[in-house]
Amino acid sequence: LIMSLAMWKWTCLVSHLLLSTTVSPLGRQQPLHPKRPFITFTGEQAEGNFNHLVVDERTGHIYLGAVNRIYKLSSDLKVLVTHETGPDDDNPKCYPPRIVQTCNEPLTPTNNINKMLLIDYKENRLIACGSLYQGICKLLRLDDLFKLGEPFHKKEHYLSGVNESGSVFGVIVSYSNTDDKLFIATAVDGKPEYFPTISSRKLTKNSEADGMFAYVFHDEFVASMIKIPSDTFTIIPDFDIYYIYGFSSGNFVYFLTLQPEMISPPGSTTKEQVYTSKLVRLCKEDTAFNSYVEVPIGCEKNGVEYRLLQAAYLSKAGAILARSLDVGPEDDILFTVFSKGQKRKMKSLDESALCIFVLKNINDRIKDRLQSCYRGEGTLDLAWLKVKDIPCSSALLTIDDNFCGLDMNAPLGVSSMVRGLPIFTEDGDRMTSVIAYVYKNHSLAFVGTKSGKLKK
Repeated sequence: LIMSLAMWKWTCLVSHLLLSTTVSPLGRQQPLHPKRPFITFTGEQAEGNFNHLVVDERTGHIYLGAVNRIYKLSSDLKVLVTHETGPDDDNPKCYPPRIVQTCNEPLTPTNNINKMLLIDYKENRLIACGSLYQGICKLLRLDDLFKLGEPFHKKEHYLSGVNESGSVFGVIVSYSNTDDKLFIATAVDGKPEYFPTISSRKLTKNSEADGMFAYVFHDEFVASMIKIPSDTFTIIPDFDIYYIYGFSSGNFVYFLTLQPEMISPPGSTTKEQVYTSKLVRLCKEDTAFNSYVEVPIGCEKNGVEYRLLQAAYLSKAGAILARSLDVGPEDDILFTVFSKGQKRKMKSLDESALCIFVLKNINDRIKDRLQSCYRGEGTLDLAWLKVKDIPCSSALLTIDDNFCGLDMNAPLGVSSMVRGLPIFTEDGDRMTSVIAYVYKNHSLAFVGTKSGKLKK
């Protein structure tokens, strides 16, 4: 973990990069200024990789999620507090977890891989979710990492059985006069009966409250969740939805995903598996998840398709970029990194592109799709969720920009891809992370690469 003192605020999401070169406007690599100070923090060797990093925007303190550790660092990377999260006796085959139901599998000392790290500013606490016990979360006080709570007595307290550090993404929706919500999106690793792929949870003021992480709404027929049907795994045995990024904007929560699907190549009678990048949108106030819509996203330049999403970041347009895009300076812009093609998820090609999307344009495409479906045109176009095509039903109603769905025509998919605007491509050193901000009316992006370079 290496950072420049002057740039830590903007490079916090590329924490695994070695900042060894910069790129000049002509594309030539230049050595860093020899007097520029860089500060390094190294964890204990036995811990393995760092997993996640968040920065307190009020204090500049850095919270670092590692294997078996949570660190609180000062802005110059001095260790302030360390909190141990593992190892502990566990077995990944215990479904449901043994605290809910007795497990006959042998227990062995198991590392706790940090899978999600979020700052809950309203309650001054850190939400740290790990891989132990099918993914339970601790709530730690920001000041000293004291454990305020660790819910584990109900099935909904277990968020994901996947042990990869990038398998869970969370978005907090905050309210002034009531408890906040936590939207959780996760890979399910073939266990849809235990884990919803997206759900909204209660984030109670009391960290030890019985309702912490309970579904916002849950009855016999409807709940604040989306589950992948078991039938889907019959068609695509290794099906899962991988969540790359998430954010909230306006009345909606968004997740950017990568997911497999079966397609028929042109001129072929057989289907092959590819990966498609999709944006998922939900209304913040939709307790029944009737507003679920997903739309394919991708990028193309000079006839080359970039379809495998690697990273994303939400920023503002800024005055200069806004003029060229014909939007307002405060309009939301998605900076995205895609690698070439669709076929390799785990071994992406080195060719990659940095592309931008105007969020309003994506929302307009979603509104058009909602309007056509509620006119009874086409099908729901979400094969993985319904397995078979279901026709759209006609209904006489007005669908505006903030329409949140009914218990019909949902969940819904958009069939045509929304294409981003490619602004930079890299053929040899795949881009793997991105962060952006507005400085003096200019929109700037930092991109991290596979080999550990940082490009501004």
